[in-house]
Amino acid sequence: MSSPLTVLCLSSAHKGVAILREYKRLGCRVLLVIPERCKDDDWPMEAIDERFIMPDLLDINNIVNAVSYLARSEHIGIIQPLDDYELDTSATLREHLRLPGLGESATRLWRDKLAMRTRARERGIPVPEFSPVLNYDDLRAFMARVPAPWLLKPRGEAGAMGIKKVHSPDEVWTWLQQFGDMQSKFLLEQFVPSDVFHVDSIVWERQVKFNIASGYGQPPLSVSHGGGVFTTRVQDRNSPLAQNLFAMNARVIEAFGLERGITHIEFLRSQTDGQIRFLEGAARVGGANISDMIEHATGINPWEQWAQIEVARARGEDYRLPTIRADAAAVIICLAKQEWPDLGGYADPEVAWKLNKQYHAGLILRSPDFARVQTLLDDYTTRFQTDFVNWLPPIDTGRG
Repeated sequence: MSSPLTVLCLSSAHKGVAILREYKRLGCRVLLVIPERCKDDDWPMEAIDERFIMPDLLDINNIVNAVSYLARSEHIGIIQPLDDYELDTSATLREHLRLPGLGESATRLWRDKLAMRTRARERGIPVPEFSPVLNYDDLRAFMARVPAPWLLKPRGEAGAMGIKKVHSPDEVWTWLQQFGDMQSKFLLEQFVPSDVFHVDSIVWERQVKFNIASGYGQPPLSVSHGGGVFTTRVQDRNSPLAQNLFAMNARVIEAFGLERGITHIEFLRSQTDGQIRFLEGAARVGGANISDMIEHATGINPWEQWAQIEVARARGEDYRLPTIRADAAAVIICLAKQEWPDLGGYADPEVAWKLNKQYHAGLILRSPDFARVQTLLDDYTTRFQTDFVNWLPPIDTGRG
């Protein structure tokens, strides 16, 4: 009898519980590497064969040394990141251990905002105007040509983390002086007032096997920097908007050369000219309970499908997408002023799930009726503002 496939999972946050359980269900040996601060989180220990706790996951040399030591006694077959920041670490480990999957160059297209914009523009995919923070003459020319405001973005952060909205060249130079030697890890981008959408996909052998389009109520940048309620809602897949998003999503995946995996790709629709532009992409499951919303709408859990893809690849098997539904769904979340918010007043039959997390309020709506979900989402967003909303300034991780 052959030994089980061993999967090494890494995460600097408590997430990905579903993928751990799915790997175990598929008969894998599951190893988990986490930082000290996450050791008391509610991990599914029944799905984890061994857990390794490190001071942090920031020092890549320490991680490479630790995993290489572990490889003396473990035949590691899959390196699985659970958190966005571990995509880079996982790529380095795959290169070092010579394992299949995204390597360092391929991962850069999904982690480095400058790399992904440059590749998209090279392939004719519309993007906001941008400039690297490298050559000062090029930067001056950009600011003279493209009207303010601009966004000063860390190239390696996830989502809206660390973004500065700037309104003048003097403000740009002031920030760059503060960044010092770290300034090359930023880019300067045109601010395009837009509605923001995301397409979440499953890719197998370079083919998009599953996709679903959703639209944010407010741009994530507005919520993270100004507070309020985070919402996103599944779009009718037969609508012209969804079809346009699917087409551009497929172009991005092809341009980035992804062979297999999960993607979460964001797009802008300009409020002035209606053009759809690529914003950024990630080769991972979307955060903020988007995966739960997708599961309620379609029956597809992206975390579970990611495990199935990786195991099928490792075992030389084919991947088959399960039967899917096409319901409407939405997620609504905010930071709450109460330690344990009372969601008892949100009792419509379309409420399919409620968040149980300290100082957070959240729920998922589901219905076959897209209009009903939109009506409830509008009502609940207003009520969340009154009942729960708290706001804290965004955290700057300093990763750049």
